[in-house]
Order: sequence, then structure tokens, then C-alpha cells
Amino acid sequence: MRQLAGDGGFALVTGAPGCGKSAALRILTASLATQRDVTVGVISRPQANIADFYREMGELFGVELRPHNRFAGASSTRSTGRENVPWMWACQRWRRILAPAMQPSVLAELRLLASAELDSNPLLTVVLAGDGRLAERLRAEDFLPLASRVRVRLPIERASPQDLQACLGHALRQAGAPTLMTAEVIAAICDHAQGNPRALMIMAAEPLETAAQREARQIDETLFLEMGRKAQPCENVR
Repeated sequence: MRQLAGDGGFALVTGAPGCGKSAALRILTASLATQRDVTVGVISRPQANIADFYREMGELFGVELRPHNRFAGASSTRSTGRENVPWMWACQRWRRILAPAMQPSVLAELRLLASAELDSNPLLTVVLAGDGRLAERLRAEDFLPLASRVRVRLPIERASPQDLQACLGHALRQAGAPTLMTAEVIAAICDHAQGNPRALMIMAAEPLETAAQREARQIDETLFLEMGRKAQPCENVR
């Protein structure tokens, strides 16, 4: 991505909900923000229509854009990049980084904004993030021009139980309670999380709440199994 930030183009982050796409984007944003000559901007409302997209783009780029006149808005955005850092522009070093997952019409609009002079001068480095629906959408015929410009891909797979145990252990240490859960409870929670970090944290919060109510010093197998029995539905209830 550091190389792509200098060259311009599109990148794609995909994965199931809760697998860590937002965390990956936060890490990427923090890393690129320290890179020289790179301005990082994040589209905060990716579900917005084209008019709202242009308004937010104008705020990110520091130019006044009129949604009803997209040609003028695109021209203003491009000229702003050249006027701000002309010597960097000549060296192809000026880039703005975006991290959106957008509506189809907005995606098409963004592709047109991303370069100038018949694609010879990339203006933006764009990171798209979404679940499998986004990857499937980019395989559609209408999006082939955009999909062909994706140079970097990060498919986030399901985490292994060992990775989840390391994640939960880190969270416990950060909370100042590394021995709050026994190793057996940690292993059981990680096995049931099915490789999803978000599901892991939700499942870990349930015994934590119960332990807090009972003022227990540690979440052990007895407490965990008791919670499991209470969660099972009664067979006599229809």
C-alpha cells in the first residue's frame, strides 16, 4: 500500500462481517498518515448518494463542490491537487487516500474522479472495503472497468483458534487482568467463535458480565458450563 500510495490506483479489502476489515483500515490509515506527501481521507457515509458523496469529498479536499454540477466539482477537485503541490504532481507523488465501500452509482463516479488525462495521471489511491457482496459486485459486467484497476487485494479469512486465543489474551492483558479467564475457558470460547473476532468478543463478554455480578475473581470452567446449561432451551417448551 505504501507503493500504491505513490502510484495511485485501487485496493480491495474483503471479509465476512466481524473478521477485522475496519481494524485493518485503521492500521492502514495510521501507517499511511505518517508517510510523507500523503493525505488520508475517509468517507464516513459510504451508503450516501452521489450528492452527499460530493459534499463529503469537498470537505475532504477543502474545495466547495456543488452536487448538481458534477463536472464543475470534478474539475475543482483535480485542479486543487495540481495547485496545492505542483512539483509533487509532476513527480506523481501527490495522493489522497480514501477508504470507502459505496453504492454502485458512487463507485462509478469515483472511478471517473480517480484519474485524469485518459487515465495517464492517477489522482487518487482508493481502498474499498466490504464483505463478499462487494467482491461479487465487482465481478459484474458493469463494474469490470473498476475491478480491472484493483491492484492490491487483502482477503481476510477466518482466524484460527490459536489466533483468537492470542487476541483474547492480548485483550485481557490490556485490561490488566491476564488471569481473569482460565486457559480452558479461553480455548472453549475461541473454538465456538468460528474464526470471527467480533463473535469472540461478544461471547467473552457474556461470562464477564456474569462473573461481575457474582463478584467472582476468575472465570473458570464451572461458571462457563453453568452459563451454557442456562442458555439451552427447555425441551418441554414449545
